[in-house]
Amino acid sequence: MTDGSTIEHLDITGEVCPMTFVRTRLALDRLLPGQRLDVRLRGNEPLRNVSNNVLSLGHALLATRPMEDGSVVLEIRRR
Repeated sequence: MTDGSTIEHLDITGEVCPMTFVRTRLALDRLLPGQRLDVRLRGNEPLRNVSNNVLSLGHALLATRPMEDGSVVLEIRRR
């Protein structure tokens, strides 16, 4: 387990479901346990689907941060 100081970033604002979660899962799979992935996305469906799938895989959803441009950043810690 790492100290959690590593933060990777993924911008999927241009993607649509189901690719939003596919890209998120591939990024999470490359991380070590305890590392964080910040995912920027846009839209209610991607927000709901990515959040639900991340939680169903056992990862931690640390925060959901709305951004000024209308996108949302999900802070995820890999299990």
